[in-house]
Amino acid sequence: MMPSFNADQGAIEIGSIRLDDLAPIIDGAVVPGTPQIVENTGSYLLRWPLEDGTRFELDLTAGDAARLSGRFRLTGFSGERRLRSLGLAFGRACNVQRYLRNGYMSWDGSYFVEPANAREAAKADPTVLLGYAATALVSMQDDVAVVGFVRHDRFQSRLAFDFADGPLSFTLETLIDEVPRQGVVEGEPFIILTASTYEDGMRAWARAVAAAAPVPPRLPEYRLTGWCSWYNLYASLSPPVLIEHLEAARRYRCSSGAPFDMFLVDDGFTPEMGDWLETKPQFPDGIRPILELISAAGFTAGLWVAPFMVGNRSNLYAAHPDWVVRDRQTGKPLAPMTFYGEFRWHKRSEEYYVLDVTHPDAEAYIRKVFRTWRHDWGCRYFKADFLHLGSTYGPEVARWHRDDLSRIEIWMIMTRLMREEIGDAPLLLCGAPLWAPVGLADAMRIGRDIGVTWKGHYSAESLLRDQTARNFGNGILWQADPDCILLRDRFHDLTDAQVRSLALFAGLAGGVLMTSDQLDEIPAERRELLARLTGDGKPFACDFPLAGTLQLTHGEGTGPTGKPIMTTTADPVIVQRLQHGDETILNIFNTGEHHLDRLVPWTLAQRGGPCSVTEDGRSVQASEAGVQLLLEPFQSRVLSFRDGP
Repeated sequence: MMPSFNADQGAIEIGSIRLDDLAPIIDGAVVPGTPQIVENTGSYLLRWPLEDGTRFELDLTAGDAARLSGRFRLTGFSGERRLRSLGLAFGRACNVQRYLRNGYMSWDGSYFVEPANAREAAKADPTVLLGYAATALVSMQDDVAVVGFVRHDRFQSRLAFDFADGPLSFTLETLIDEVPRQGVVEGEPFIILTASTYEDGMRAWARAVAAAAPVPPRLPEYRLTGWCSWYNLYASLSPPVLIEHLEAARRYRCSSGAPFDMFLVDDGFTPEMGDWLETKPQFPDGIRPILELISAAGFTAGLWVAPFMVGNRSNLYAAHPDWVVRDRQTGKPLAPMTFYGEFRWHKRSEEYYVLDVTHPDAEAYIRKVFRTWRHDWGCRYFKADFLHLGSTYGPEVARWHRDDLSRIEIWMIMTRLMREEIGDAPLLLCGAPLWAPVGLADAMRIGRDIGVTWKGHYSAESLLRDQTARNFGNGILWQADPDCILLRDRFHDLTDAQVRSLALFAGLAGGVLMTSDQLDEIPAERRELLARLTGDGKPFACDFPLAGTLQLTHGEGTGPTGKPIMTTTADPVIVQRLQHGDETILNIFNTGEHHLDRLVPWTLAQRGGPCSVTEDGRSVQASEAGVQLLLEPFQSRVLSFRDGP
């Protein structure tokens, strides 16, 4: 059913979901009142006259593809206005069973929340009430409504949810960040669409985001595959060690025939954050000779950088203390990250500041860094990290050199200059806003760093959560990066089943596929698994047909910093689906610690009835109802479905 506006009830109807009690939001405050409604063919104008003589206006226009487009603005004033935010409140979201809390950047998780049983957990962990960019509302009948902004390169947009004292309500807000406006202040355009499944709805939203972006998405015809130094060597880098791993990667590629293309030197070769044109004493000749060896071995040579980060003991800060962002209250350098104790992140700095890219000299410096790396050093692949630091803080917290830009406009200065200076080299963003860099980034990290345990701060938990919720953007907005897969058989706390299942889960997603392990040291069967997962080197799509459909139970736990967090439990089986021609592949992944007996119905394989089913080339017995599987703890079983005998 196409979304529509019911003028008699003043409500938006999306399938079986109704959004009513619409109201303006100005600078974070809901402004009550009854709108005047003007109806035209296929569109409505809702106008709220305000006490100060201004007007809040909302345009709603019916479009094709089961879509309703919206735009709100504040108008009717003279002179200049500097708003912190402008938005729209939905006082009631009726018949909603669960909603998507969509995270802001790579490490800020995306997951579903069920208001009916999350009231107490939400009081302890208010982060579940704040989302960004878009949400998916799942009705009691399991149809889906997606509500989301479509432009993300000018302002940050957020959603706030409330269900503490009654039914679900939520708000849409564009953070104007006090950017001066004359005569009218406009929020970002948004759409409301309906879909039969979560991923169908979110893919439709992603396509709308791609269409609205000022630059078309960069979608490489090849998967970004290869080796990254971080999750094995971490900061223990030196030319001999890197050459050892380079030779192992070269031998692996020759013996396996796998399209293993990238060789990335991650963090650890520079002395301090900000001193990007210097190298540690372990590299007396600099990093360029290593990049030349990588290129000579037939790999695409890559480097890691955190362009917004400046260490307090860096030469850059000592020479240019005016190049960092200041705390508006104290006037001191804004320090989002501090290391005052024993752990110093393999550097000397106790505090990390934010490079003020709005300062023309600071911008010129960071441009020189990327230009030097690309043209003088021979870097052909760039991983830019900790990018959220340039877009986290609004004007109430941060004082930049310029005061007429939103946080995202500032962030886009950095992202655009990276692309301008590196040309067509692949660019992977990490710790970054997910939706703003469409057309500039080739790949996007969609979760936290991997770890060496199943549970915990750096562990498998982020991958299981965020890949399932965010992989819809893969192949539409950018190539999704689930982070490196772990293949070694020691120096971690994962079982063989967990290692294999996590590798399958990441590899079958169809996007970036990297590992950090010394490829001469991993077991033969895992070398073969890596080769199978890289396949022909071309990207592909997968979907998670059960996403958004599972019943959830919420509780309270404790996060890594000691703060309370909401915990969620659901059915432990994840179903991952791929389509290759007339073959459907299902990865049935038991993420739990108990044996399960599970029926896989034919509908999950998009079949109307029995067909040929194989696993590792061997026939699997099936029935009229589907395939009955016994799943061991943490086991993945990959089934192939084909029509015919």
